[in-house]
Amino acid sequence: MSFVVHFYLRRLDKRVSNADEALKGIRDGMTLMVGGFGLCGIPENLIAALVCKGV
Repeated sequence: MSFVVHFYLRRLDKRVSNADEALKGIRDGMTLMVGGFGLCGIPENLIAALVCKGV
């Protein structure tokens, strides 16, 4: 794999290890859009972390 392709693919990987890491940089008043479908696809841990963070 070439350096350019490897660098590009690495930049696309936005996975994090936990909800707190995903919310790093989120401040009060910001709009957050998340994907999901009905009750089976909502990001429960992310919502709970937002509530705990108080934003």
